[in-house]
Amino acid sequence: MTTVTPRPASTFESAPQSAMRMRELVFGAACAAAVRAAARLGVADALGDSPATAEELAAALNTEPQPLRRLLRALSCYGVFVETEDGTFAHTDMSCMLREDAPNSLRYIALWCTEPWTWDAWPRLDDAVRSGRSIFHELYGKGFFEYLHQDAHESAHVFNRAMTTSSVQSALEVAELLDLTGISVVADIGGGQGHVLASLLEKHPAVRGTLLDLPDVVAKADPRLRTGGSLAERVRIVPGDCREDIPVEADLYIVKNILEWDDESTLRTLGNIVTAARSGARVVVIENLVDDTPSMRFTTAMDLLLLLNVGGAKHTKASLVDRMTEAGLLVGEIRPVNAYLHAFEGAVP
Repeated sequence: MTTVTPRPASTFESAPQSAMRMRELVFGAACAAAVRAAARLGVADALGDSPATAEELAAALNTEPQPLRRLLRALSCYGVFVETEDGTFAHTDMSCMLREDAPNSLRYIALWCTEPWTWDAWPRLDDAVRSGRSIFHELYGKGFFEYLHQDAHESAHVFNRAMTTSSVQSALEVAELLDLTGISVVADIGGGQGHVLASLLEKHPAVRGTLLDLPDVVAKADPRLRTGGSLAERVRIVPGDCREDIPVEADLYIVKNILEWDDESTLRTLGNIVTAARSGARVVVIENLVDDTPSMRFTTAMDLLLLLNVGGAKHTKASLVDRMTEAGLLVGEIRPVNAYLHAFEGAVP
C-alpha cells in the first residue's frame, strides 16, 4: 500500500480535554452513522491502494463529491481513512476492514451494529435500565427475532452475514487453542452453521463431530458438514433446542457465545449437557466478557444492546464460573482465545 503523509492535526489545545471528550462522546451516533454510510456506499471497496480525491471516489460511487469529502474527513478523525497533505484520501488499517473482500472484514459487523432498529432502541436505554427488561416488544409489538424474520428481512440478512463473518474468523483461533488429545467425538452445542466444528475436524482428521442447533439454523450448516461435503462422513447434524434437551454423547462439548439469556436458560443448557455427558467429559464454554478483557468498550456496548433487544446479558468471569459451577461442572483453566473471547475449561464430575 502507498505510504501517505496525513494532514497535520490542529495544535489548538486550550479546551479542557474532559470537556472535549464529552462532546465527542455525545456525538458518538454521528461516528457510527458515518461508518455505516461508508459501508453502505462501498467507499472502502472503491478506494484502491493509491490515494484518491473525493471527486474520483464520487464518480465511482455515484455520489456528490462535497458531501463525500465531508464524510471522509469526519471518519479520518477516528482513523478510518486518512486525509493526506494534498487533500486526497487513503486507506488505513481500520478502513481496510470495511472492504467486503478483506480477510478480517468487519463490514457486516459494522452494518449489524447500526441497523435501523438500533436507532429506535438506544434512546430507550433508560427505560430498560429501570425495568431490567427488553424494550423491543414495546417498540414493535413482537419479540426481537420474530420482528427480524417477519418484518426486517434485509436486517435479518445482515445479521446472518455478520454472525457468519464473526464465527468464521474466530473458528480458526478456537481450533488452534483447544487440545483434542484423547478426544474422539466433539459436540458443538448451539453451534450455528458449525464453523468451529468444521475447523476442529479439519485440524484433527481422526475426530468425529455433532452439530446441534435449531432446525432452521442447521439447515444452513457449513457446506463442509452437509451431505456431499468434505467432512460430512464424520458429522452428525442434530436439529434441536439446547435449552430443552441435548441428546448428544461426546468427549468434548463446546458452547460458544450462546449463554447470553437469563440465568434460568443458561443453567438449563449447561444442566442438559451434564445430564447427557459421561463422567469426565470436557465442557468448554467460550464467551465475550464484560470484565478483564482488552475489548471492554466493545463488549459492554454489546451487553447493553442485548438488554435492549432480548433482555439478555454478557457475563463477567465470576458470573460465568458461578453458572457453570451451579450447573454441576468442575471449572478449571480460563484462557483468552483472542481480544474478545475467553475459553472456560470445565468437566463433568
